[in-house]
Amino acid sequence: MTAPLLSVRDLSKSFPIQAGLFGRSKLAVHAVDRVSFDLRAGQTLGVVGESGCGKSTTGRCILRLIEPTGGSVTFDGKDVRALDGAGQQALRRDMQIIFQDPFASLNPRMTIGAIIAEAMTIHGLGRDAADRRVRVAALLDRVGLKPEHMRRYPHEFSGGQRQRVGIARALAVEPKLIICDEPVSALDVSVQAQVVNLLKDLQDDLGLAYMFIAHDLSVVENVSDRIAVMYLGRVVEIADASALYAGPQHPYTEALLSAIPVPEPGRHKVRRKLSGELPNPINPPTGCHFHSRCPIRKLPLCATERPEMKPCGQGHMVACHMRG
Repeated sequence: MTAPLLSVRDLSKSFPIQAGLFGRSKLAVHAVDRVSFDLRAGQTLGVVGESGCGKSTTGRCILRLIEPTGGSVTFDGKDVRALDGAGQQALRRDMQIIFQDPFASLNPRMTIGAIIAEAMTIHGLGRDAADRRVRVAALLDRVGLKPEHMRRYPHEFSGGQRQRVGIARALAVEPKLIICDEPVSALDVSVQAQVVNLLKDLQDDLGLAYMFIAHDLSVVENVSDRIAVMYLGRVVEIADASALYAGPQHPYTEALLSAIPVPEPGRHKVRRKLSGELPNPINPPTGCHFHSRCPIRKLPLCATERPEMKPCGQGHMVACHMRG
């Protein structure tokens, strides 16, 4: 088996909170807590969890848009955290991101053509400005827009069209990996399907790898090869998509799956409701972060010892004292 394109090991990120008489840092939000996974070329890893679980922070730490607190990130054999400024800029060609809000991520004072061509200019792609315009026109056509749109501004487009512009911008430098940070959560359901299908077609044509971040398991079902489920900064389960949907092992994953609406009229399924509220990330529960809401917890074990990832099937890992 080939080596992973992206390998993340024990990635951590904490945000100190200024408190106290002299503004000293006394507390911290542990947004990402020892996250590990692999992603192979041409595959999609879905990362799913409630808002605030650390999904987007993980993606930004991989790109070093946010500097990690600890752990390692290896991309295509390179130690991402050890790269200097020049090395980091070179890596930007291979690792791109599509943001959640397609309007906020586009400069309102620049035309669509200038936005997409900007990255080409930075990385020295294209022989000259005319050649870059030809490339921009081809990219717009590839994402379902018209070449003449390059003269328009972001406010002249719908949300779905703006997200297509974001996709074209990410493709402009011919990357190997794109981190899709909830790219369809701000779109209508019908537009969501169109954007997801576009991403799948581009992956098939270009061999792209995706890290697809979402808060809804139904969104990543048809786009992901593997899925990692996060809760309060930790990965609690990771498996091939088919295995995870057929036999979830962690009780949190079971609850997320049970919340997916059933499209067939008259068909019902058991809803696994979680008790309590999402804990405060500044002061999360000890031991297993999920134990305060878990229906199968065993005390005091779950409240005192952190569960480590263990195999529960081929390529299927779960962090739960009661499973695996």
